[in-house]
Amino acid sequence: MRHLDEIAEPGAPERAVLNRIDPDRLPRHVAVIMDGNGRWAKARRRPRVEGHRAGIQSVREIIDTSSRLGIEILTLYAFSTENWKRPRYEVITLMALLKEYLRKELHTFLENNLRFRTIGRLDRLDASVRKELDHALEATARCTGPLVQIALNYSGRQELTDLVRQAAAAAERGELRAEAIDEEWIGRHLDTGGIPDPDLLIRTSGEQRISNFLLWQLAYTEIYFTPVLWPDFRKIHLLEAILDYQQRERRFGGLSPEEQGVFMPTGDVRAGT
Repeated sequence: MRHLDEIAEPGAPERAVLNRIDPDRLPRHVAVIMDGNGRWAKARRRPRVEGHRAGIQSVREIIDTSSRLGIEILTLYAFSTENWKRPRYEVITLMALLKEYLRKELHTFLENNLRFRTIGRLDRLDASVRKELDHALEATARCTGPLVQIALNYSGRQELTDLVRQAAAAAERGELRAEAIDEEWIGRHLDTGGIPDPDLLIRTSGEQRISNFLLWQLAYTEIYFTPVLWPDFRKIHLLEAILDYQQRERRFGGLSPEEQGVFMPTGDVRAGT
């Protein structure tokens, strides 16, 4: 974590939350479902696309804050396979905003040594969008700092379906034995292969579901729901989510040291005593 003054000024509301965060217990990987842009715009009687435009400032602030905190990986759910069902004009505007963001923010990524990565099926995206994505990927390839991962045209079910097909094809070619397929193999061959699963998932706007996002990777992730709409989500809300995360006990199906003490067996178990 950088010096506190670089994250929040003394006396600011964010600083009070920041002071309670343990820098040694930060989540390594934070994933975010950015939800509520349309409702934000509707509440202000504006077109839905204005909500998406307003959400870009939240993206900037959360990327900046997470990198300053020292969070290693930030994954943002930007566009799902289901989002193609939205009005054509809205989809076109979303893609235009993505290209605009990449052009304007690339220098910030480079100045802050941030790596850029995408997950999802990019083949369906317009060639102009893929060109901007490829440029950002190539430009940040040598960066060694935090990873910012954007999920585009992404579906957790599709990711798993593609992996099953990949395994079946490899087995037909005699390149893969059934015994070789274990959790470690699956993890390496997912879109997120090579990086740890999320420690914390944040979903904005009050909805309490994961919406086909990282279905395998979220198996033991702590989930934080907030009613704040994404365009209103700021530094203080991220800090509050991290503080909530640190107040939880992650046991991964096991027992805490205290509980283990409670269940210590007495007598000879084999004798039934």
